[in-house]
Amino acid sequence: MDGTAMDAPGLVLRTPDGRPYRFDPGALCLELLLTGGPGRYAYWEVLHDPDALTDWAAASRLAPGLRLTVTGPEVAAARALRDALWTLAEARAHGRPAVGEDEAVAVVNAAAAEPPLVARIEPDGTRGWVPGATGGQLLSTVARDAVDLLTGPFADRLRVCGADDCALLFVDTSRPGRRRWCAMENCGNRHKVRAHRARHSGGGEQCPQD
Repeated sequence: MDGTAMDAPGLVLRTPDGRPYRFDPGALCLELLLTGGPGRYAYWEVLHDPDALTDWAAASRLAPGLRLTVTGPEVAAARALRDALWTLAEARAHGRPAVGEDEAVAVVNAAAAEPPLVARIEPDGTRGWVPGATGGQLLSTVARDAVDLLTGPFADRLRVCGADDCALLFVDTSRPGRRRWCAMENCGNRHKVRAHRARHSGGGEQCPQD
């Protein structure tokens, strides 16, 4: 997917007790979902101003060195794109029709139709960006990534974390297609601890082979 860096992808999140762990949702567009969202996800809203969107871009799987100029309306557009992505990705992960799918698709397509970020080779041979990047170009790149994901070979590999109290979405790019958790360092380990306790208390729950 255009413009993404391949080394150590994903974002660093924290468990409720403050321990950091890396969550790799497998796609740039799914990383945007970590900034908040519609309905119950509004509690985690972070896209309040242009700096928040540039901070997200710097932490994302995009190649480093991107210098953005972001406006207030572009922040609002980022929230609208993110909410549309939630609508489409969450429905696909649960295998059900999306409420408001036509509107969500229109938002993604409109963003994707705009000029994207432009990558270049820097003098030292590394990947960089053409100067003058805007928030609109960033959103176009994210939307095009979403088009690639939702129409590509991994469209049916969108998953929601298997933990009852976690709603993180990811695309399962593993060869066997058996990824179950947002991250083993978080929900996967919590499940293993519960399974261990259940076995020793006679509950008999079996721990899956992750």
